Amino acid sequence: MENWTTSSEVLILEALRVTPQSSLPAFILLLFSYIFIMVANVGVLALIVCSSSLHQPMYLLLCNMTVNDAFGATITLPHVLKDLLLSGSERYIHYWACAAQAFCVHLHASVSHTVLVIMAVDRYVAICIPLRYAAVMTRRTVATLSWAAWGSALVLVGILVGLSVRLSRCRRTVLNVFCDNASLFSLSCESVLVNNVYGLVYTVLLLGSSMVSVALTYLKIVAVCLRSRSKALNGKALQTCTTHLAVYLMLLVSGFIIVVMHRFPQLSDHRKVAAVLGHVALPALNILIYGLQIREVRQKVFAAFDKTVSVK
Repeated sequence: MENWTTSSEVLILEALRVTPQSSLPAFILLLFSYIFIMVANVGVLALIVCSSSLHQPMYLLLCNMTVNDAFGATITLPHVLKDLLLSGSERYIHYWACAAQAFCVHLHASVSHTVLVIMAVDRYVAICIPLRYAAVMTRRTVATLSWAAWGSALVLVGILVGLSVRLSRCRRTVLNVFCDNASLFSLSCESVLVNNVYGLVYTVLLLGSSMVSVALTYLKIVAVCLRSRSKALNGKALQTCTTHLAVYLMLLVSGFIIVVMHRFPQLSDHRKVAAVLGHVALPALNILIYGLQIREVRQKVFAAFDKTVSVK
């Protein structure tokens, strides 16, 4: 064991600063949050897959979000839960396991943006050109958009993490409770200029394209609603767009908070908490806001629950 922990391939993760008295409540809170995230997201995914009436573009696109949120919670929360149980001892992780976790963390964040962009496109077609919706948003189109959302994120994140993996290492301490790209290239004493330049390009491409796409989509939707006197159309637009916009703004705010905190080393403890909460709060709120606020999904959930209770 001693030889393994002293190997240069083995890294030391920093821990959340929690008192011995608060470690158990924190563990219980995170555990129940993780169980809720998994049960709710997997449940909604199974409901959509098994209900033929929900095999519509909006719900099929929602499957991307449920899969990504369950994925995002799984790559970080079990690791944090284990560390809370090992309070007071050092936390070790192999370098390549750290690199894999960093890749998954950024893939989850990137897919969160790309999926919300294609969901905004779906809302634009449904509200602005409703008569062509069935012809435009076919299952093939939904599949293509889904592959594009995941594929573009895979390429961007693969290059991002690949640039960090190529660097030599002179440090072993990961300045976070889980691995991300910043903690990976911080292990090196080489110049990270290329990493910083690509990181800027990656951020501009991801955040810039998502913000511009969502903003343009909503401007067009607002213009259509202002020209229309249909209360039904405006009510539908308000319901679906408010839900989508709330989820998108939460994602943006969470991401900006973590990025800003990376620039202030004195806020490292707060950044760790914010990073963990981002992997708890966002998936939980997403399924509540976007999943259970959709009338058709909510009705199916309540019907399934009532059926289960009546059988018992």
